[in-house]
Amino acid sequence: MDDDGTGDAADGTRQAADGTRQAADGTRGPADGNREPADPAAAAPAGRDRTIRGAALLATLIALPVTLLVAVLAFTKLTPDTPAAAPSPSASSARVQSTTPVQMAAPALAARPATVCRALLSQLPASIRDLAQRPVTAGPEQNAAYGDPALTVACGGAEPTFPSTDEVWTVNRVCWHLAEQADAAVLSTVDRETLITVRIPRSYEQPLQWVPTISSTIVATVPSGGAIPSGCQR
Repeated sequence: MDDDGTGDAADGTRQAADGTRQAADGTRGPADGNREPADPAAAAPAGRDRTIRGAALLATLIALPVTLLVAVLAFTKLTPDTPAAAPSPSASSARVQSTTPVQMAAPALAARPATVCRALLSQLPASIRDLAQRPVTAGPEQNAAYGDPALTVACGGAEPTFPSTDEVWTVNRVCWHLAEQADAAVLSTVDRETLITVRIPRSYEQPLQWVPTISSTIVATVPSGGAIPSGCQR
């Protein structure tokens, strides 16, 4: 035994005065020589620790979408169905149109105007915008009617007279004079050899917008002629 109270054992360890044993490498241990096992987690390799954490993260990522899906399905089941919006009626179904014949006069025409009028009436469209064509009471070879109230087209007759200062309007290469009446706007051609008169009820706004199709048909079937006003000359 040394003077400091320690003694050397046969295995090279030294026993201290406090009863612990000191190994040759300087570390201390219990007196009975049995060391506590090291912390398994601390002793585990770093790669194994990363594998454990990666598996836990993967499990979390899988569980999260499943949880969200279950919540959405539950909310959908509890939410009442929203009724579908009713379809809006089309313009043609919104406007109710009569099919009874429209009262129109049919004055006698000379041979040339009668021929021109037949050509015009044979080429007029079956509808003008959303107005369907209707029968007329007289002169289907020179008269046409559309919609309810009726927009009418009359071919032939005496040329209208109006002040030279009145405005004229060119629509699709046809020149029109516009006369306002109490219940209708009356458009008359002023640049054709045969007069064409279109009567547009007041309920149809912006009368000039109703004659483009009629104008195109006139250009194709009614020759220009007569005393064309200066405002129509091109």
